[in-house]
Amino acid sequence: MTHPLNFEELKLNRQLLNAIEEAGYTEPTEIQSKAIPQILAGHDIIGVAQTGTGKTAAYALPILMKIKYAQGHNPRAVIFGPTRELVMQIEIAMKQLAKYTDLRIVALYGGIGPKLQKEHLQKGVDIIVATPGRFLDLYLEEEIVLKEVKTMVLDEADKMMDMGFMPQLRKMLEVIPRKRQNLLFSATMSERVERLTEEFLEYPMKIEVTPQATPATLISQKLYKVPNFKTKIHLLEYLIRKDESVTRAIIFVRTKKSADDIYKFIIRKTTNTCRIIHANKDQNSRINAMDDFKDGTIKILVATDVAARGIDVHEVSHVINFDVPIIYDDYIHRIGRTGRANHTGVAITFATEAEMYHIEKIEKIIRMQIPVEELPAAVEITETGFEESQEFARELDFYKKKEDPTYKGAFHEKKRDLKGDAKQTAYKPGKSVKAKPSKEIRLGKNKPKAKPSKPIAPKKPKK
Repeated sequence: MTHPLNFEELKLNRQLLNAIEEAGYTEPTEIQSKAIPQILAGHDIIGVAQTGTGKTAAYALPILMKIKYAQGHNPRAVIFGPTRELVMQIEIAMKQLAKYTDLRIVALYGGIGPKLQKEHLQKGVDIIVATPGRFLDLYLEEEIVLKEVKTMVLDEADKMMDMGFMPQLRKMLEVIPRKRQNLLFSATMSERVERLTEEFLEYPMKIEVTPQATPATLISQKLYKVPNFKTKIHLLEYLIRKDESVTRAIIFVRTKKSADDIYKFIIRKTTNTCRIIHANKDQNSRINAMDDFKDGTIKILVATDVAARGIDVHEVSHVINFDVPIIYDDYIHRIGRTGRANHTGVAITFATEAEMYHIEKIEKIIRMQIPVEELPAAVEITETGFEESQEFARELDFYKKKEDPTYKGAFHEKKRDLKGDAKQTAYKPGKSVKAKPSKEIRLGKNKPKAKPSKPIAPKKPKK
């Protein structure tokens, strides 16, 4: 089967072609050329494509083509994304492509009050883009009528599964008309996504434009093995200050606290402008941070995984994984923030000895080894402290024991080197655990009781 080489061959109407031309798109991407004809033909679709391959337009264009113009009061298509950032990004892309139509597109997401969103719905809507939680809230308040919905889209379905949205999705499937077209897009095809497709798609066509779970070909990947946190900091400072190729970078971390710490370090130690996004930042702060990053006001964005979903910024030169993700599909989503829209990009990962466990798992998923780079000579390598090395050992044991309950663990062996037989409390990654003093050195307790002395017989007087 030959695939269209230009947008005219996709048989889109003139309004859409004008918007496409104005947006600067010259030819369809692989996912667009393969998916659009099948969606226009009415098929259910599973689209497996990495971020940055044009998958939003792959479903947006045929939906806009089929709906054509504003009509009635109720939505005819609903699109779901796992995070508000992704929903906002889809809304922007949809409105850009619908510029020369009169279609009404409304985004529904949390983090802000629902009042304005309700007002938009009450004026009439053709397409809803929403997070599952806010959508269900407004549906239960009878703000949304679904009887005319003909198309439903799940975007980034793998992340929806990771975030535990299956109960909400099942509820939505109960209330949206059964006679509809279903479109599912995902960067990876995990077992949970497979189960989801079995549950809500009917005889779907699978369109896979790159080998499953492999990073986009325009992304160069690098791995630095580092001994500890301080060395990571020194390496990050070196890259930001000395590497002139780092023109616009996203730094990914696992936790909100790490994000705050890295942000403060960059502001304090370098001349670079920087912003931060994570779940504790309010909606306006996150929107402003994204706007500043997009228009080039800032060079560096520090982000956690959930907060960064939906980031679509062209010409991001580098993604830096300061922490290795422990949800392995997140690695693909992270590095997919660079190498977008036919631009090349670099993905750099810092990994301690404990994190190499996760790297090995990631390499199996992406079906390649990440090239290891030597640390630059100018980067200071600090000695790993005792507590940090113990933390690494506990973390590694935690994950290996999850995989194999019979695993005794490196930390189990290392405890022999400690004085006494210190008891270990339950370990959770990211939380330091202090060993209690052993029985032998616990002051004031467990001292051996003194044996009662025999009464001393009085000396007999000398005769």
